Amino acid sequence: MNLRSLRYLIPAALFAVIAAFLLLGLNPGRDPKEIPSPLIGKAAPGFELPRLAQSDALWTPASMRGKVWLLNVWASWCVPCLAEHPVLLQMSREATLPIVGLNYKDEPGAATAWLAKHGNPFMDVLADRNGRVGFDYGVYGVPETFLIDRTGVIRFKHVGPLTPDVVQARLLPMIRDLSK
Repeated sequence: MNLRSLRYLIPAALFAVIAAFLLLGLNPGRDPKEIPSPLIGKAAPGFELPRLAQSDALWTPASMRGKVWLLNVWASWCVPCLAEHPVLLQMSREATLPIVGLNYKDEPGAATAWLAKHGNPFMDVLADRNGRVGFDYGVYGVPETFLIDRTGVIRFKHVGPLTPDVVQARLLPMIRDLSK
């Protein structure tokens, strides 16, 4: 192959690669809001964090062994968190499953005041002030929610505010299956 043909072959190959990525990204069967997580099907990262209300009391996911539960990552400065809050409150009232709040990169006083004003759907609220645990879970924005099974394996991740539709169509069927 001579140099002249390489001059045309390289741009054509580059165009083919870019076109393939675009076609995969525009796949009509793919939900653009659903962002795959490499943690699905893997053990949830372990951690030890202080509780928001009692900074001297540490909490670890090991305390949830044997239970199906949600880890909801939120912050008082997060506008979409306020939009999803009624959904979490409803799930809490219905005792759908335990919900643990991971307060992400927030000031404890602001988080406590926010929960006092809007209601607290969480069985525990953990203070991830520096975002280290959020980083381990692959969080890049709030709110994000993780469904974790009885053995500590992440089964579902939702990016963005939970809605009644997401709860009915996605979460509740999974919760029922995992709770059997």
